Amino acid sequence: MDSRTKESLIHVHEIYIKAPIAAIWDAITSPEWNGRYGYRGVSHYELKKGGKFRCLANEQMRSYGLPEVVVDGEVLEVSPPNKLVQTYRFLFNEEHVKEGFSRITFEVVDTGQGFCRLTVTHDTTGMPMMTGATTSKFSTDGGGGWNWILSDMKSLLESGKNLS
Repeated sequence: MDSRTKESLIHVHEIYIKAPIAAIWDAITSPEWNGRYGYRGVSHYELKKGGKFRCLANEQMRSYGLPEVVVDGEVLEVSPPNKLVQTYRFLFNEEHVKEGFSRITFEVVDTGQGFCRLTVTHDTTGMPMMTGATTSKFSTDGGGGWNWILSDMKSLLESGKNLS
């Protein structure tokens, strides 16, 4: 199937978090925060258009044979603390690298009610491995996808404790 006939696969994940908008922005973009939830790989952003993005494998990931940099990409748009658009590519193995870059948009909106809405929109069109990994249910075998990652972020920001 060529790219003109691929079915669009855009996944929207939305969560409400009782935290200031700046704290949520930092949880996404700051290496001091983003390595503390989900898969606990520390992400580094150059927060400017065209800036580099990379996520580093933690010790456990490396023990499974994953490379030092497990995800890379580029910042396409940045408007702190409300919006970040980036590309995102798994580097786990050659098959993932060949699948290419997906596109993720993070949008944070202060509701004015003491909590914020975080929406993550992930376009994985034509990327079956990326789709499977980012939409999977939590599993002790290493799965969890965006829903689990965002739930863990919410728990950490609201209670100071992770889900696990």
